[in-house]
Amino acid sequence: MKQPKLPTSPRAERRAAPKPARIPLGDRPAYPPGEGSSYPRDLIGYGRNPPHARWPGNARIAVQFVLNYEEGGENCVLHGDAGSEQFLSELFNPAAYPDRHLSMESVYEYGSRVGVWRLLREFERRGLPLTVFGVSMALERHPELTQAFVELEHEIACHGWRWIHYQTMDEAQEREHMRIGMEIIQRLTGERPLGWYTGRDSPNTRRLVADYGGFEYDSDYYGDDLPFWTPVTKTDGSTVPQLIVPYTLDTNDMRFSLPQGFSQGEDFFTYLRDAFDVLYAEGEEAPKMLSVGMHCRLLGRPGRMRALQRFLDHIERHDRVWVCRRIDIARHWKQVHPYEAKA
Repeated sequence: MKQPKLPTSPRAERRAAPKPARIPLGDRPAYPPGEGSSYPRDLIGYGRNPPHARWPGNARIAVQFVLNYEEGGENCVLHGDAGSEQFLSELFNPAAYPDRHLSMESVYEYGSRVGVWRLLREFERRGLPLTVFGVSMALERHPELTQAFVELEHEIACHGWRWIHYQTMDEAQEREHMRIGMEIIQRLTGERPLGWYTGRDSPNTRRLVADYGGFEYDSDYYGDDLPFWTPVTKTDGSTVPQLIVPYTLDTNDMRFSLPQGFSQGEDFFTYLRDAFDVLYAEGEEAPKMLSVGMHCRLLGRPGRMRALQRFLDHIERHDRVWVCRRIDIARHWKQVHPYEAKA
């Protein structure tokens, strides 16, 4: 007869428990915590006492709307890419085909043909400014739209030459894409962009932005509610201060295309409203900024547009709100909080 298994004592269980694996010397942290560490990430930021933004008009919050214009610069075999686009569309988890993907192309074309004009009309009707994160190849394919951005006095920040992944791109190639992207926008508009945002950036992007020089701000960052200065070491070894105007991935219509995102306009409106209300309340003592990310092919759809209209109505019911462009935020910050080198 099989004997029942007797319960083991806690001491025996502890003896039997597997010991944690030793971390091989080569796998130990390259930047151990402690004073004097050269750890390249800043996990502290402004900490407990952020600076007072001193927004114009004694505003409690600066609200900034970004219109991402990428249609015509995305992955596509017509552009010389190995496969079709997979990111930020109406299609769920699409494959990258080594041929034209006509459905994906048409989703993007809705943004350039219809959605962008719907969004522009709404902001023009309300007299509100935008910052356009413009992919240069896309802008070059739609000169009428590019001219409309200029005529309406919206800021055009450079969103790269292409709307593709740069994470593993060769540094020299990324540098060349940056040069081409900047030169195209300057040729199309008569002015060089003063803001930069890659989006799908690489470990080299910030340094390459500093190497190029002349930018009022860099927005490839999502970790704060306020602008901040950071020193950047250029390729030649010199260090320069760069103003970071953070962007957002949460108050952003891109979440309509993500599994953990928004399923309907009501979700988007509620999230924007709650974010605004929290920051507006905090702004009585410590003003912040709120960025809202928009994509022509996503928010430009009529079923989502109403959420934006409701949010704009909500903002207009509040005073002490500064709706501005990102370049306006950068220039203001440089004036009231100029760079100070750490001792």
